Amino acid sequence: MDLSNLLKPDAVKVLSTVTSKKRLFQDLGDIAHSAYGLDAIQTVDALQEREALGPTGVGHGVALPHARLHGLKSVVGVFLRLEKALDFDAVDRLPVDLVFALFAPKDSGVDHLKALALVSRTMRNAEVCAKLRANTDPAALHAVLTAAAGGVQAA
Repeated sequence: MDLSNLLKPDAVKVLSTVTSKKRLFQDLGDIAHSAYGLDAIQTVDALQEREALGPTGVGHGVALPHARLHGLKSVVGVFLRLEKALDFDAVDRLPVDLVFALFAPKDSGVDHLKALALVSRTMRNAEVCAKLRANTDPAALHAVLTAAAGGVQAA
């Protein structure tokens, strides 16, 4: 599994004005719709349902929201860099500015977990996060993520 297979370049965005977790999920739904054709309302509902089980803010300014959806054929992702960090109820109580959302088919057991593990390893890399925070160009962000994941995967 490789991040370049999970993350389309047009699913990487920089957002300047996200005021709440609800608004963030709406933005994720809209981007997932435009990049992958996912139903935006179903996507938002699934993210909120998953988040109700416990916050997906994993610490160090990173959130990994994820959801399973009907109609998907493979795991896909959306990456957002927030210009203004957002309170996300993260485990370390720090606001979040890097968001990597994953969407998986309802019946994808192992693939969903493998993708989540890959993204988690990538986003725990402090050097990768520093590069992501230093860039505002979506193409550069995509390049950092896909190059980093290749290095993380090989490790």
